[in-house]
Amino acid sequence: MKNHQKTKIGDFLFERKGKYKPDDERISGLNRISKIDFSGKFHIAQKPSKTNMILIKSGDLVVSGINVSKGAMGIYYGEEDVVATIHYSSYTFDSEKINVEYFKRFLKSAKFINLLKEQVKGGIKTEIKPKHILPLEIDLPIFEDQGKIVSHLKSIENEDDELKQEIINQQSLLKKFHQQILQEAIEGKLTDDWRKENPDVEPASELLKRIKAEKEQLIKEKKIKKGKKQKSNDLGAIHFILPKKWFYSDLDDVTQFTTDGTHQTPTYVENGRIFLSAQNVKPFKFMPENHKYVSETSFNEYTKGKKAEIGDLLVGRVGSKGETAVIDQNIDFAFYVSLGFVKTFKEFTVPEFICLVMNSPYGNTYATGNMSSTGVSAGNYNLGRIRSFRIPFPPLLEQKAIVEKVEKLFAICDNLENEIDENKIHSEQLMQAVLREAFSQSESV
Repeated sequence: MKNHQKTKIGDFLFERKGKYKPDDERISGLNRISKIDFSGKFHIAQKPSKTNMILIKSGDLVVSGINVSKGAMGIYYGEEDVVATIHYSSYTFDSEKINVEYFKRFLKSAKFINLLKEQVKGGIKTEIKPKHILPLEIDLPIFEDQGKIVSHLKSIENEDDELKQEIINQQSLLKKFHQQILQEAIEGKLTDDWRKENPDVEPASELLKRIKAEKEQLIKEKKIKKGKKQKSNDLGAIHFILPKKWFYSDLDDVTQFTTDGTHQTPTYVENGRIFLSAQNVKPFKFMPENHKYVSETSFNEYTKGKKAEIGDLLVGRVGSKGETAVIDQNIDFAFYVSLGFVKTFKEFTVPEFICLVMNSPYGNTYATGNMSSTGVSAGNYNLGRIRSFRIPFPPLLEQKAIVEKVEKLFAICDNLENEIDENKIHSEQLMQAVLREAFSQSESV
């Protein structure tokens, strides 16, 4: 005798009927489910919506129509009624026919997806609604066996949770290691041995003299303008003792100039010249691929005196302030005010080293910390502050050595990150395999 039978989901699961306008007095004052995350946790808020609503009572099974197969569902156990948009559905169930914990896991299984493909006209919809779920016929084990399957799955889920937590811990440690590499790089700790092997290297003070002379000449020839600085008053809290032959120097004193993009709201066109904004810059990553276009006339206006070259820097001024990338592609582009542009001295500095400093914990603290300075805009990383950023500045040869050392260590980090990502994918695939096996076995004789 088989221990399962063909059963229509609508025989044990019942939709809670009723749709309500957002301003309906019957749901006035009720909190709303804003999200069910993939672990089944409900996020409740007093959040207005223009979308029609459904009512949810304690003990209801609530399912996200968009992300049900990823685990966005759960039993609502709150004391007060709540509402959710019609992108969710809510159900009561016959607790003598269905173990709801069994059914929740079934909804996350490939078996459920395959049934939708087989039994729902037109295949899987973008949004799964009661009309798709309730008519489905499934092979339902007897109630006792449902409980046994849940117990088996829970033991595996506990192991999987431990694995996922270990992956999270590894990701956190790797992020800290990444930041430690940057901080030790700009403090000279990564090149202690290099300095012992190169005791006669020219000190940074001599390099700074040449940069100063070159910059004064460019200003005299009116090829560049002297930028205004904006000093902070409490930088001592984040500074550190530098190795011999290193010096602190303002960013503006080791680069040609710092400016920003156009302050005008661009008029975009379907095809034209490349236009970038802050979304095209992440730490160490110049990402011009996802760009917009402006007309030739606008492009010429926006790029006056801002010819970008390989080795120049772009700095985020809003949102993720201070995130810096070296321009490493030979392309012409205009850009928005949300980006700062730093024209570097390629013959006197290693732009990648300056990028290291600006993306380091030290640089991040300067860009986002509560430095006291006159005229600071709360929303932006002011150009004056960028120019005043105090760079720990080593000799030129040591800048190159630091960049090479960091690149090697970052390569190790990348390999570790790939391994962690593979473990995460393997964990997800393993759970799907377990679910597939569990619901296949539930159909056995």
